Amino acid sequence: MALPKLKRVLLKLSGEVLMGTQQGGIDPAFVMELAQEVKAAKDTGLEICLVIGGGNIFRGVAGAAQGMDRAQADYMGMLATVMNALAMQNALEQIGVQTRVQSAIQMDTVCEPVIRRRAERHLEKGRVVIFAAGVGAPYFTTDSGAALRAAEMKCDALLKGTSVDGVYDSDPKRNAAAVRFDTVTYDRVLADNLKVMDASAVALCRDNQIPIVVFSIREQGNLARVLAGEGVQTIVQGS
Repeated sequence: MALPKLKRVLLKLSGEVLMGTQQGGIDPAFVMELAQEVKAAKDTGLEICLVIGGGNIFRGVAGAAQGMDRAQADYMGMLATVMNALAMQNALEQIGVQTRVQSAIQMDTVCEPVIRRRAERHLEKGRVVIFAAGVGAPYFTTDSGAALRAAEMKCDALLKGTSVDGVYDSDPKRNAAAVRFDTVTYDRVLADNLKVMDASAVALCRDNQIPIVVFSIREQGNLARVLAGEGVQTIVQGS
């Protein structure tokens, strides 16, 4: 099933994608490639919000697993997402795309606070809005932050660009026989723990009827193909 015509979308990128071929950190050349993809999508008339994870710099869950206080580790992870947001803003503005970063943790010298009506005005003016620092509280992932912002901004879809080309019935990296879904319901994702996003994010999208589109952002031009209803993807939606 194809998506209805989209006017406003939220693009969620995993932080690991910004590493490019590196082992960690930010690859400016690959971030520029991603920025070109976002610009091409915006040039079709779409209004675009962005949320970027922080796993290329620091992941709160990983820090907690090594003995750090979970809340402290999560705050560090939120700061990592701000760094990624600023890197993406820099790349977008180098190619002429006006961009605003809004952070759930207030840091006025580098970005705006999250103010919904201001974000809406930015979108109306043709700017890309990058939401950083998750929901501003520990114990919530950037997936939950993306779902929250997608609902708050009344987005028509949440596009999740990852290293995998969709949702599978098992881990395709471990099981060569894993089967990819073209479409799958929110309830199936939750019941079978299919690891699309964390459960709270999927439930929030279900409750607000926001389709989740999972695709590989690493393939050049794939975002445009997915938005055109082509390319390899999985759509998570209601029954």
